[in-house]
Amino acid sequence: MHGLGNDFIVFDAPPGGAPDAATLRRLADRHTGIGFDQALMLEPPHREGTAVYYRIFNADGDEVEQCGNGARCIARFVNARLRHGPGILVMDSPGGLVRARVREDGQVSVAMGVPNFDPAALPFEASGEASVYPLTVGETIVDIGAVSIGNPHAVIRVPSVADAPVDRLGPAIEHHPRFPRRTNVGFMEVVARDHVRLRVHERGAGETRACGTGACGAVAVGRRHGLLDETVQVDLPGGRLTVQWKGPSEAIWLTGPAETAFEGTVNL
Repeated sequence: MHGLGNDFIVFDAPPGGAPDAATLRRLADRHTGIGFDQALMLEPPHREGTAVYYRIFNADGDEVEQCGNGARCIARFVNARLRHGPGILVMDSPGGLVRARVREDGQVSVAMGVPNFDPAALPFEASGEASVYPLTVGETIVDIGAVSIGNPHAVIRVPSVADAPVDRLGPAIEHHPRFPRRTNVGFMEVVARDHVRLRVHERGAGETRACGTGACGAVAVGRRHGLLDETVQVDLPGGRLTVQWKGPSEAIWLTGPAETAFEGTVNL
């Protein structure tokens, strides 16, 4: 499946549990495996009132906490499996409960929780919470915003995403020692108060065509800096997502397409 080209394999947990990291890396190889940005493994519900429990693994085999586009794909997949029509379903994950709305127009919305700006939530090493943190990367000092959307995000405002140094700064910030569990890195160009352009270097995957939690993280940081309105169109290389955030203590909502590319079997 994919959400604007951010692509996934979605599979039921095998009897032995999650595949090991080497197997996941083999499957992620686009030349000799299947190819994916993240693997989404489904388990029976762990809590009453939920439709599924899911776990997320990056292309490098590491397990991560959350994935916005992945959650939307799972919602559409599980909704079809349960033969439900448009409506709400609740899913469970290591990052917590996720409410999803499968819409009549085929779009899927998910509530990604309340953005958390506490550095310890990412985690990110800082003396205290701030709107902007100067980060030394090599011989350059970069100003970042930092937020957790169930997973860590560093957000950099750039004048143009087309010219953003994603290949150079993305890996360097992902592995920066102040992010002990690494981080996703977003490069955001503010076009208008209701419109941004975004490129994201994803932790363990590199630059992807879209990143749902990255879109949420960018809008949350932009809102905190007073640059953006409540509803924002986020243009990524793969297409457009919509993010809505009313503000502190409110959940942030992500809306966009979720598509099935193909189905098949693989020997693990």
